[in-house]
Amino acid sequence: MQSIMIVLFGVVGMLFGWFVYSKFIAEKIFKMDDSFVTPAHELNDGVDFVPTNKVVLWGHHFTSVAGAAPIVGPAIAVYWGWVPAVLWVVIGTIFFAGVHDMGALWASARHKGKSMGALSETVIGKRTRALFMIVVFLVLLMVNAVFGVVIANSFVANPSAVFPAWAAIVVALVIGQLLKRQVPLIPLCVIGVAILYATIYMGSSMPLALPSEMFGLTDKANWIVILFIYAAVASLLPVWMLLQPRDFINGMQLLVGLILLYGAVFVVMPDITAPAFNTQMAEQTPSIIPLLFVTIACGAVSGFHGIVSSGTSSKQLNKETDGRFVGYLGAVGEGSLALITLVAVSGVMLAMSPDQWHEIYSHLGAGSVGAFITGGSNLISSGWGIPTEIAATLLAVMVVLFAGTTMDSGVRLQRYIIQEWGEIYQLQALKNGIVATLLAVGCCLLLAFGAGGASGSGGMIIWPLFGSTNQILASLTLLVISVYLIKLGRPAKYTLIPMSFVLLMAFFAGLIKLQEYYQQGNWLLVVLDVIVLVVSVLVMLEAWSVIVKHRRGQTQSTQPQ
Repeated sequence: MQSIMIVLFGVVGMLFGWFVYSKFIAEKIFKMDDSFVTPAHELNDGVDFVPTNKVVLWGHHFTSVAGAAPIVGPAIAVYWGWVPAVLWVVIGTIFFAGVHDMGALWASARHKGKSMGALSETVIGKRTRALFMIVVFLVLLMVNAVFGVVIANSFVANPSAVFPAWAAIVVALVIGQLLKRQVPLIPLCVIGVAILYATIYMGSSMPLALPSEMFGLTDKANWIVILFIYAAVASLLPVWMLLQPRDFINGMQLLVGLILLYGAVFVVMPDITAPAFNTQMAEQTPSIIPLLFVTIACGAVSGFHGIVSSGTSSKQLNKETDGRFVGYLGAVGEGSLALITLVAVSGVMLAMSPDQWHEIYSHLGAGSVGAFITGGSNLISSGWGIPTEIAATLLAVMVVLFAGTTMDSGVRLQRYIIQEWGEIYQLQALKNGIVATLLAVGCCLLLAFGAGGASGSGGMIIWPLFGSTNQILASLTLLVISVYLIKLGRPAKYTLIPMSFVLLMAFFAGLIKLQEYYQQGNWLLVVLDVIVLVVSVLVMLEAWSVIVKHRRGQTQSTQPQ
């Protein structure tokens, strides 16, 4: 089957989602209103709460939620076969991710930009808040610690990506200053992307690398330290200075990358060599159900998106109706990246025959980012005549920049969580941005080097928990949105149905993993997995109690603010 049929199926489905389904949800269910004063205006402080052009905010939101996950997840999950992976990406984007992201953004904006953890107290109760924030902090800790390792590994493996990755920061700082001075957005976008691609070309001919050992640490460990120092500084800067322009320019860079990849599919029309349903899997390969639905998270639905929506994006929303453009279209952008990843790792650009494909994908977990870069660079080279080496550098830089923007936002979000704890428990020291940032980075580095030793790879120890924990968080976010809608007297089935499905799959996956960790004698993961599963059950019970009381008339309806 030609890959163009997969692309057409996905594109038509996502266009329906954007033009029809998202409009219905925004207007009839969330009832977004331009007259509502958003937190960005009400609480404008020039640092975290800043009214932002919706295109620029989309760039921030898109690149923050994307990271490397919409590439890694699909590139691994294709092992079960391309058909279930494509279906989950397309259906998940339309009915799950878009509603989840837009809903979290809307609900947070209606509550002064509170994070989803703090918002759960208002909607459900105090006990829920404490439980919810445990899961949120755990997910952020995993994301930040692991993405530090991912970027460091990429810098070591692809020295050509180092120069363009750091040059993007300089470009972003300049663009931030120019935007502040009301310089038109379009020419800045064109010039910024042009400079970024020029640095990619330069990087391919000017690879940079740290010494293999320095200060008693390996090059990878030194990169991890440097990255967290940068993330700490970046998280304290006003969002308009670095976060917004960097994420925006990265978003535009990805948009160009998607145009190159999708355009190449229509030019080359490569065949698919991967099996529709894999019947030649290695022994002891776990069942596709439920693990497909936690392996592909970003690109279908992801709890991390709710943290970003309610953590940074809601504080920058200029008009409430911009939430549809930022939230839903951000999910569509990520779904588009996941879809083209599936094409890149399934077609003849990766392997010329089914047997060769099976050699690359010998077991679950094989392929991954390397397969995407190989297949994608061959596709771009065949379709556009760009040298394969430059195309590979382009895709490697795309992965690094996305992981970097996610790490930037992740550290800032951890800082918000710690500051919210300071507000909740009246701990003045934690309210200080610098103290909160140092604690956030300190926790990440403690995990990285405390658990991982001199390699700094400690985050990888608890990373196996991410899939089920992240999706449980997505279901809890959808639950909070659903309870809020019920209190408003509005239909909640559009969030309750996705919530129920994601919770069932994630909880089932968590139980399977719990058995696996127990058999391995990995007691740290056993304890953490049990905590997450118990927390999810308790939050569900609390929410059900609130819903029952509301229907009995024992609680007052929540009025839109």
